[in-house]
Amino acid sequence: MNVIERAKAILLQPAQTWPVIDAEPATVQSVYKDWLVVMAAIPAVCGFVGMSLVGVGMFGIGYRVPIGGGLVAMVTGYLLSLIAAYVMALIVDALAPSFGGTKNLVGALKVVAYGATAVYVAGLFKLLPALGVLGILAACYSVYLMYLGLPVVMKCPQDKAPGYTAVVVVLYVVVAIVVGTVSAMFIGFGALSSYGHSASAFSVKTPDGEVNIDGSAIARRVEAARAQAEAAQKSGDPASAGAALGAMVGALTGAGGAAIPPADLKALLPDTLGALKRESFETSGGTAVGIASSVAKATYAGGDNQRAELSITDVGGLGGLASVATWANVTVDKETPDGVEKTYKDGDRTVHEEYRKDGSHAEVTVILKNGVIVETQGDHIDGATLKSMASAVNLDAIEAMKRPAKS
Repeated sequence: MNVIERAKAILLQPAQTWPVIDAEPATVQSVYKDWLVVMAAIPAVCGFVGMSLVGVGMFGIGYRVPIGGGLVAMVTGYLLSLIAAYVMALIVDALAPSFGGTKNLVGALKVVAYGATAVYVAGLFKLLPALGVLGILAACYSVYLMYLGLPVVMKCPQDKAPGYTAVVVVLYVVVAIVVGTVSAMFIGFGALSSYGHSASAFSVKTPDGEVNIDGSAIARRVEAARAQAEAAQKSGDPASAGAALGAMVGALTGAGGAAIPPADLKALLPDTLGALKRESFETSGGTAVGIASSVAKATYAGGDNQRAELSITDVGGLGGLASVATWANVTVDKETPDGVEKTYKDGDRTVHEEYRKDGSHAEVTVILKNGVIVETQGDHIDGATLKSMASAVNLDAIEAMKRPAKS
Protein backbone atom coordinates (compact mmCIF):
# COMPACT_ATOMS: atom_id res chain seq x y z
CA MET A 1 0.00 0.00 0.00
CA ASN A 2 1.24 3.46 -0.90
CA VAL A 3 0.87 5.51 2.29
CA ILE A 4 0.74 8.89 0.52
CA GLU A 5 -1.87 7.78 -1.99
CA ARG A 6 -3.99 6.23 0.73
CA ALA A 7 -3.82 9.42 2.80
CA LYS A 8 -4.89 11.49 -0.21
CA ALA A 9 -7.73 9.09 -0.95
CA ILE A 10 -9.20 8.99 2.55
CA LEU A 11 -8.93 12.78 2.90
CA LEU A 12 -10.28 13.74 -0.52
CA GLN A 13 -12.62 10.85 -1.34
CA PRO A 14 -13.62 9.29 1.99
CA ALA A 15 -17.00 7.93 0.83
CA GLN A 16 -15.35 5.98 -1.98
CA THR A 17 -12.29 4.94 0.07
CA TRP A 18 -13.98 3.42 3.14
CA PRO A 19 -15.47 0.47 1.18
CA VAL A 20 -12.00 -0.21 -0.24
CA ILE A 21 -10.50 -0.19 3.26
CA ASP A 22 -13.27 -2.43 4.54
CA ALA A 23 -12.67 -5.00 1.80
CA GLU A 24 -8.91 -5.17 2.30
CA PRO A 25 -7.64 -8.27 4.12
CA ALA A 26 -5.89 -7.10 7.28
CA THR A 27 -4.71 -8.00 10.75
CA VAL A 28 -3.85 -5.90 13.79
CA GLN A 29 -0.22 -6.39 12.81
CA SER A 30 -0.67 -5.25 9.21
CA VAL A 31 -2.65 -2.12 10.13
CA TYR A 32 0.18 -1.09 12.45
CA LYS A 33 3.08 -1.86 10.15
CA ASP A 34 1.42 -0.62 6.94
CA TRP A 35 -0.05 2.57 8.36
CA LEU A 36 0.13 3.52 12.02
CA VAL A 37 3.89 3.35 12.65
CA VAL A 38 4.42 5.81 9.80
CA MET A 39 1.49 8.17 10.34
CA ALA A 40 1.92 8.43 14.12
CA ALA A 41 5.54 9.49 13.60
CA ILE A 42 4.47 12.69 11.76
CA PRO A 43 3.10 14.66 14.75
CA ALA A 44 5.74 13.19 17.08
CA VAL A 45 8.77 14.18 15.03
CA CYS A 46 7.32 17.49 13.80
CA GLY A 47 6.34 18.40 17.35
CA PHE A 48 9.90 17.83 18.52
CA VAL A 49 11.37 19.96 15.72
CA GLY A 50 8.82 22.72 16.26
CA MET A 51 9.05 23.00 20.02
CA SER A 52 12.71 22.18 20.62
CA LEU A 53 14.42 23.55 17.49
CA VAL A 54 12.09 26.19 16.02
CA GLY A 55 10.41 27.31 19.26
CA VAL A 56 7.42 29.49 19.88
CA GLY A 57 7.52 33.25 20.36
CA MET A 58 5.14 36.09 21.10
CA PHE A 59 5.62 39.77 21.90
CA GLY A 60 9.37 39.38 21.56
CA ILE A 61 9.57 36.50 24.05
CA GLY A 62 10.68 33.13 22.76
CA TYR A 63 10.47 29.70 24.35
CA ARG A 64 11.86 26.29 23.43
CA VAL A 65 11.44 22.99 25.18
CA PRO A 66 14.94 21.77 26.13
CA ILE A 67 16.16 19.25 23.57
CA GLY A 68 16.50 16.48 26.13
CA GLY A 69 12.96 16.89 27.42
CA GLY A 70 11.60 17.39 23.93
CA LEU A 71 13.26 14.24 22.66
CA VAL A 72 11.97 12.12 25.53
CA ALA A 73 8.49 13.62 25.03
CA MET A 74 8.66 12.81 21.29
CA VAL A 75 9.54 9.18 21.89
CA THR A 76 7.03 8.73 24.69
CA GLY A 77 4.24 10.51 22.82
CA TYR A 78 4.86 8.38 19.74
CA LEU A 79 4.67 5.13 21.67
CA LEU A 80 1.64 6.17 23.68
CA SER A 81 -0.20 7.23 20.51
CA LEU A 82 0.30 3.70 19.16
CA ILE A 83 -1.08 2.27 22.39
CA ALA A 84 -4.01 4.72 22.34
CA ALA A 85 -4.99 3.53 18.86
CA TYR A 86 -5.31 -0.05 20.11
CA VAL A 87 -7.21 1.03 23.23
CA MET A 88 -9.63 3.00 21.06
CA ALA A 89 -10.05 0.01 18.75
CA LEU A 90 -11.07 -2.10 21.75
CA ILE A 91 -13.61 0.59 22.70
CA VAL A 92 -15.04 0.91 19.18
CA ASP A 93 -15.32 -2.87 18.96
CA ALA A 94 -17.02 -3.20 22.35
CA LEU A 95 -19.58 -0.49 21.53
CA ALA A 96 -20.55 -1.93 18.14
CA PRO A 97 -23.49 -4.13 19.32
CA SER A 98 -24.96 -1.21 21.29
CA PHE A 99 -25.39 0.69 18.03
CA GLY A 100 -26.53 -2.21 15.87
CA GLY A 101 -23.05 -2.94 14.54
CA THR A 102 -20.94 -6.09 14.33
CA LYS A 103 -17.97 -6.72 16.60
CA ASN A 104 -14.77 -6.81 14.56
CA LEU A 105 -11.51 -5.78 16.28
CA VAL A 106 -9.53 -5.44 13.05
CA GLY A 107 -12.32 -3.36 11.54
CA ALA A 108 -12.42 -1.18 14.65
CA LEU A 109 -8.68 -0.59 14.36
CA LYS A 110 -9.18 0.38 10.71
CA VAL A 111 -11.77 2.98 11.73
CA VAL A 112 -9.48 4.42 14.39
CA ALA A 113 -6.31 4.32 12.29
CA TYR A 114 -7.67 5.69 9.02
CA GLY A 115 -10.24 7.95 10.65
CA ALA A 116 -7.40 9.82 12.38
CA THR A 117 -5.62 10.54 9.07
CA ALA A 118 -6.46 14.25 9.14
CA VAL A 119 -4.99 14.58 12.65
CA TYR A 120 -1.82 12.72 11.67
CA VAL A 121 -1.28 14.81 8.53
CA ALA A 122 -2.00 18.01 10.46
CA GLY A 123 0.98 17.06 12.60
CA LEU A 124 3.02 18.83 9.94
CA PHE A 125 1.68 22.12 11.35
CA LYS A 126 3.67 21.40 14.51
CA LEU A 127 6.82 22.38 12.63
CA LEU A 128 5.59 25.93 13.24
CA PRO A 129 3.91 25.90 16.68
CA ALA A 130 2.01 29.08 15.89
CA LEU A 131 -0.02 27.08 13.35
CA GLY A 132 -0.99 24.47 15.92
CA VAL A 133 -4.52 25.89 16.16
CA LEU A 134 -5.19 24.49 12.68
CA GLY A 135 -5.04 21.07 14.29
CA ILE A 136 -8.53 21.76 15.67
CA LEU A 137 -9.91 21.87 12.14
CA ALA A 138 -8.13 18.62 11.35
CA ALA A 139 -9.63 16.99 14.44
CA CYS A 140 -13.11 18.02 13.31
CA TYR A 141 -12.50 16.51 9.90
CA SER A 142 -11.29 13.28 11.49
CA VAL A 143 -14.59 13.10 13.39
CA TYR A 144 -16.34 13.34 10.02
CA LEU A 145 -14.13 10.59 8.59
CA MET A 146 -15.02 8.29 11.48
CA TYR A 147 -18.71 9.12 11.03
CA LEU A 148 -18.47 7.95 7.42
CA GLY A 149 -16.38 4.89 8.28
CA LEU A 150 -18.36 3.37 11.15
CA PRO A 151 -21.40 2.27 9.11
CA VAL A 152 -19.18 0.82 6.38
CA VAL A 153 -16.66 -1.04 8.49
CA MET A 154 -18.55 -1.79 11.72
CA LYS A 155 -21.87 -2.40 9.88
CA CYS A 156 -23.96 -0.15 12.09
CA PRO A 157 -27.22 1.35 10.69
CA GLN A 158 -26.71 4.78 9.16
CA ASP A 159 -29.20 6.39 11.55
CA LYS A 160 -27.16 5.21 14.54
CA ALA A 161 -23.83 6.42 13.18
CA PRO A 162 -24.10 9.93 14.73
CA GLY A 163 -24.61 8.54 18.24
CA TYR A 164 -21.91 5.92 17.77
CA THR A 165 -19.49 8.59 16.56
CA ALA A 166 -20.35 10.96 19.42
CA VAL A 167 -19.66 8.34 22.09
CA VAL A 168 -16.39 7.29 20.43
CA VAL A 169 -15.22 10.92 20.20
CA VAL A 170 -15.93 11.58 23.88
CA LEU A 171 -13.98 8.49 24.90
CA TYR A 172 -11.22 9.41 22.46
CA VAL A 173 -10.83 12.75 24.23
CA VAL A 174 -10.55 10.95 27.57
CA VAL A 175 -7.87 8.61 26.22
CA ALA A 176 -6.03 11.57 24.65
CA ILE A 177 -5.97 13.37 28.02
CA VAL A 178 -4.51 10.29 29.70
CA VAL A 179 -1.88 9.95 26.97
CA GLY A 180 -0.97 13.64 27.24
CA THR A 181 -0.66 13.42 31.01
CA VAL A 182 1.61 10.38 30.91
CA SER A 183 3.71 11.95 28.15
CA ALA A 184 4.11 15.13 30.21
CA MET A 185 5.39 13.04 33.12
CA PHE A 186 8.27 11.87 30.98
CA ILE A 187 9.32 15.45 30.15
CA GLY A 188 10.04 15.82 33.85
CA PHE A 189 12.80 13.19 33.52
CA GLY A 190 14.86 15.44 31.91
CA ALA A 191 12.90 11.07 9.23
CA LEU A 192 11.58 8.28 7.81
CA SER A 193 12.85 8.24 4.18
CA SER A 194 11.05 5.18 2.86
CA TYR A 195 8.94 2.36 4.08
CA GLY A 196 8.69 -1.17 2.78
CA HIS A 197 7.04 -4.37 3.90
CA SER A 198 6.30 -7.96 3.07
CA ALA A 199 3.93 -10.56 4.41
CA SER A 200 6.09 -11.36 7.42
CA ALA A 201 8.50 -8.47 7.83
CA PHE A 202 9.01 -4.79 7.10
CA SER A 203 11.86 -2.34 7.18
CA VAL A 204 12.45 1.33 7.83
CA LYS A 205 15.31 3.00 5.97
CA THR A 206 17.20 5.77 7.71
CA PRO A 207 20.38 7.60 6.77
CA ASP A 208 22.15 5.30 9.26
CA GLY A 209 20.97 2.17 7.46
CA GLU A 210 17.96 -0.08 7.21
CA VAL A 211 16.11 -1.36 10.26
CA ASN A 212 14.41 -4.71 9.67
CA ILE A 213 11.50 -5.77 11.84
CA ASP A 214 10.10 -9.29 12.06
CA GLY A 215 6.38 -8.80 11.51
CA SER A 216 5.44 -12.34 12.56
CA ALA A 217 7.25 -11.85 15.86
CA ILE A 218 5.31 -8.63 16.42
CA ALA A 219 2.07 -10.49 15.73
CA ARG A 220 2.94 -13.11 18.35
CA ARG A 221 3.79 -10.44 20.90
CA VAL A 222 0.57 -8.53 20.15
CA GLU A 223 -1.48 -11.67 20.64
CA ALA A 224 0.27 -12.47 23.92
CA ALA A 225 -0.20 -8.88 25.11
CA ARG A 226 -3.87 -8.96 24.12
CA ALA A 227 -4.42 -12.11 26.18
CA GLN A 228 -2.61 -10.51 29.11
CA ALA A 229 -4.75 -7.38 28.81
CA GLU A 230 -7.96 -9.42 28.80
CA ALA A 231 -6.82 -11.36 31.88
CA ALA A 232 -5.94 -8.11 33.67
CA GLN A 233 -9.34 -6.65 32.82
CA LYS A 234 -11.11 -9.69 34.28
CA SER A 235 -8.98 -9.73 37.43
CA GLY A 236 -9.44 -6.02 38.18
CA ASP A 237 -5.90 -5.97 39.58
CA PRO A 238 -4.19 -2.59 38.96
CA ALA A 239 -0.75 -4.21 39.02
CA SER A 240 -1.79 -6.69 36.36
CA ALA A 241 -3.26 -3.89 34.27
CA GLY A 242 0.00 -1.96 34.49
CA ALA A 243 1.99 -5.00 33.46
CA ALA A 244 -0.38 -5.58 30.54
CA LEU A 245 0.07 -1.98 29.38
CA GLY A 246 3.84 -2.41 29.51
CA ALA A 247 3.52 -5.62 27.50
CA MET A 248 1.45 -3.77 24.90
CA VAL A 249 4.19 -1.15 24.50
CA GLY A 250 6.74 -3.86 23.91
CA ALA A 251 4.47 -5.77 21.57
CA LEU A 252 3.61 -2.83 19.37
CA THR A 253 6.99 -1.12 19.28
CA GLY A 254 9.66 -3.66 20.07
CA ALA A 255 10.64 -1.50 23.04
CA GLY A 256 11.13 -2.78 26.52
CA GLY A 257 14.91 -3.14 26.58
CA ALA A 258 16.61 -2.14 29.80
CA ALA A 259 18.42 1.16 30.12
CA ILE A 260 22.08 1.57 31.04
CA PRO A 261 22.18 1.14 34.85
CA PRO A 262 22.10 4.47 36.72
CA ALA A 263 25.24 3.52 38.64
CA ASP A 264 27.15 3.15 35.37
CA LEU A 265 26.00 6.59 34.24
CA LYS A 266 26.91 8.06 37.63
CA ALA A 267 30.46 6.79 37.20
CA LEU A 268 30.77 9.11 34.19
CA LEU A 269 29.88 12.23 36.21
CA PRO A 270 33.22 14.03 36.75
CA ASP A 271 34.24 15.34 40.16
CA THR A 272 34.79 18.79 38.70
CA LEU A 273 33.57 20.90 35.81
CA GLY A 274 36.35 23.38 35.16
CA ALA A 275 36.82 25.26 38.41
CA LEU A 276 33.49 24.05 39.79
CA LYS A 277 33.38 21.17 42.27
CA ARG A 278 30.63 18.60 42.48
CA GLU A 279 28.44 19.24 45.51
CA SER A 280 25.61 16.74 45.00
CA PHE A 281 24.32 14.00 42.72
CA GLU A 282 21.24 11.87 42.24
CA THR A 283 20.35 8.86 40.13
CA SER A 284 17.05 7.30 39.13
CA GLY A 285 15.93 4.48 36.94
CA GLY A 286 13.00 2.21 36.30
CA THR A 287 10.27 1.27 33.88
CA ALA A 288 6.90 2.92 33.33
CA VAL A 289 4.36 1.69 30.76
CA GLY A 290 7.06 -0.52 29.34
CA ILE A 291 9.55 2.29 28.80
CA ALA A 292 12.87 2.00 30.62
CA SER A 293 14.76 5.12 31.59
CA SER A 294 17.90 5.90 33.54
CA VAL A 295 19.22 9.26 34.73
CA ALA A 296 22.36 10.39 36.53
CA LYS A 297 22.56 14.04 37.52
CA ALA A 298 25.05 16.19 39.43
CA THR A 299 25.28 19.81 40.52
CA TYR A 300 28.49 21.84 40.70
CA ALA A 301 29.33 25.12 42.42
CA GLY A 302 32.19 27.59 42.58
CA GLY A 303 33.07 31.22 43.13
CA ASP A 304 31.19 34.25 41.79
CA ASN A 305 27.87 32.39 42.29
CA GLN A 306 28.69 30.07 39.42
CA ARG A 307 26.57 26.94 39.37
CA ALA A 308 26.16 24.15 36.84
CA GLU A 309 24.12 21.01 36.41
CA LEU A 310 25.12 17.96 34.36
CA SER A 311 22.69 15.17 33.49
CA ILE A 312 23.08 11.97 31.49
CA THR A 313 19.81 10.36 30.34
CA ASP A 314 19.22 7.01 28.66
CA VAL A 315 15.83 5.83 27.42
CA GLY A 316 16.79 2.18 27.14
CA GLY A 317 15.23 0.22 24.31
CA LEU A 318 14.03 3.47 22.75
CA GLY A 319 17.58 4.58 22.04
CA GLY A 320 17.13 3.86 18.35
CA LEU A 321 14.12 6.16 18.07
CA ALA A 322 15.67 8.69 20.44
CA SER A 323 18.57 9.08 18.03
CA VAL A 324 16.18 10.36 15.36
CA ALA A 325 17.67 13.78 16.05
CA THR A 326 21.07 12.48 15.02
CA TRP A 327 19.64 11.21 11.72
CA ALA A 328 18.25 14.59 10.76
CA ASN A 329 20.54 17.25 9.36
CA VAL A 330 18.66 19.98 11.23
CA THR A 331 20.79 23.05 11.87
CA VAL A 332 20.06 26.32 13.61
CA ASP A 333 22.24 29.43 13.69
CA LYS A 334 20.52 32.31 15.42
CA GLU A 335 21.73 35.45 17.12
CA THR A 336 19.76 38.22 18.83
CA PRO A 337 20.89 41.25 20.85
CA ASP A 338 20.53 39.10 23.97
CA GLY A 339 21.76 35.65 23.03
CA VAL A 340 23.08 33.05 20.62
CA GLU A 341 21.63 29.67 19.68
CA LYS A 342 23.13 26.95 17.49
CA THR A 343 22.22 23.39 16.51
CA TYR A 344 24.75 21.53 14.42
CA LYS A 345 26.26 18.16 13.61
CA ASP A 346 29.49 16.98 15.19
CA GLY A 347 30.22 13.75 13.37
CA ASP A 348 27.43 11.34 14.32
CA ARG A 349 26.30 13.53 17.19
CA THR A 350 23.84 16.41 17.31
CA VAL A 351 24.86 19.41 19.44
CA HIS A 352 22.65 22.23 20.66
CA GLU A 353 24.18 25.34 22.27
CA GLU A 354 22.32 28.27 23.75
CA TYR A 355 23.69 31.10 25.86
CA ARG A 356 22.95 34.66 26.86
CA LYS A 357 25.46 37.32 25.92
CA ASP A 358 25.52 38.79 29.40
CA GLY A 359 26.93 35.50 30.72
CA SER A 360 23.96 34.85 33.00
CA HIS A 361 23.05 31.43 31.58
CA ALA A 362 24.31 28.85 29.08
CA GLU A 363 23.28 25.37 27.93
CA VAL A 364 25.00 22.65 25.91
CA THR A 365 23.12 19.47 24.93
CA VAL A 366 24.67 16.58 23.03
CA ILE A 367 22.58 13.73 21.60
CA LEU A 368 24.90 10.79 21.08
CA LYS A 369 24.55 8.37 18.20
CA ASN A 370 23.20 5.69 20.56
CA GLY A 371 20.41 8.00 21.75
CA VAL A 372 21.91 8.91 25.15
CA ILE A 373 21.40 12.59 26.01
CA VAL A 374 24.06 14.63 27.83
CA GLU A 375 22.95 18.06 29.05
CA THR A 376 25.08 20.72 30.74
CA GLN A 377 23.67 24.05 31.88
CA GLY A 378 25.12 26.78 34.02
CA ASP A 379 24.27 30.08 35.68
CA HIS A 380 26.67 33.04 35.73
CA ILE A 381 28.77 31.17 33.15
CA ASP A 382 29.39 32.30 29.56
CA GLY A 383 28.89 29.98 26.63
CA ALA A 384 32.56 29.34 25.83
CA THR A 385 33.35 28.49 29.43
CA LEU A 386 30.42 26.12 29.78
CA LYS A 387 31.33 24.38 26.55
CA SER A 388 34.85 23.88 27.87
CA MET A 389 33.43 22.51 31.11
CA ALA A 390 31.17 20.09 29.24
CA SER A 391 34.22 18.62 27.53
CA ALA A 392 35.10 16.98 30.86
CA VAL A 393 32.42 14.36 30.15
CA ASN A 394 33.78 11.28 28.38
CA LEU A 395 31.26 11.03 25.55
CA ASP A 396 33.18 8.21 23.84
CA ALA A 397 32.87 6.10 26.99
CA ILE A 398 29.11 6.70 27.14
CA GLU A 399 28.66 5.70 23.50
CA ALA A 400 30.66 2.53 24.14
CA MET A 401 28.36 1.42 26.97
CA LYS A 402 26.17 -1.60 26.30
CA ARG A 403 22.55 -1.76 27.39
CA PRO A 404 21.54 -4.94 29.22
CA ALA A 405 19.95 -7.52 26.95
CA LYS A 406 16.21 -8.11 27.14
CA SER A 407 15.34 -10.74 29.68
